[in-house]
Amino acid sequence: MKPIFLLLFLFTLSARADEIGSQYKEQAEAGDARAQYYLADTWFSSGDDAKASFWAEKAAKGGDVDAMALLSQIHFKQADYPQAKTLAQQATIAGSKRGAIMLARLLVNTQAGKTDYPRAIELLQNATGDSDTDSAVDAQMLLGLIYANGVEVVQDDAKAESWLKRSSDISRTGYAEYWAGMVFLQGEKGFITPNKQKALYWLNLSCTEGFDTGCEEFEALSGE
Repeated sequence: MKPIFLLLFLFTLSARADEIGSQYKEQAEAGDARAQYYLADTWFSSGDDAKASFWAEKAAKGGDVDAMALLSQIHFKQADYPQAKTLAQQATIAGSKRGAIMLARLLVNTQAGKTDYPRAIELLQNATGDSDTDSAVDAQMLLGLIYANGVEVVQDDAKAESWLKRSSDISRTGYAEYWAGMVFLQGEKGFITPNKQKALYWLNLSCTEGFDTGCEEFEALSGE
């Protein structure tokens, strides 16, 4: 399973630049749209937005709807919210689960315009249907974060924990809780206000689940 999203921000590849995406390069250069998307996603995960955009645009032109969703994510990262939303909407209509998750993310962020939490939650719940997929992992993580945050929905840590645990169960035990803790620690403009107590809560739960990095972050934050 490739690094996720968000999501979502925390994993990078350790390979040298000339090795990144090498398993997809030949097919991508031959015009295979799906290989182009995978190559773009690999570059995005490595932090190279320029190369990610280059290959995602080629893949999108070749009809890959997930590549359109990836372009939305790149524009979101660059704070180009109007274009990010347009691409996410198009990808969602075309049937991309990644597009639906990206659209949900935009619908809960005030920087992207008027929020619509009910619609965002509906999109995310629909995206959880394909179990054991990157989309299910990401959708469950974001649902957990929404309920943990408690903005425009009732804060419900039990429901948040349920969604985050489901995500961790199909990715890596304790990772989703760790991710939630780090998002609360760092914040996300327009969506998450930094909150040390919430960060500690979720990092501690991650540690309890056996995620070593969660333990390290919890101990570091506890000592501040």
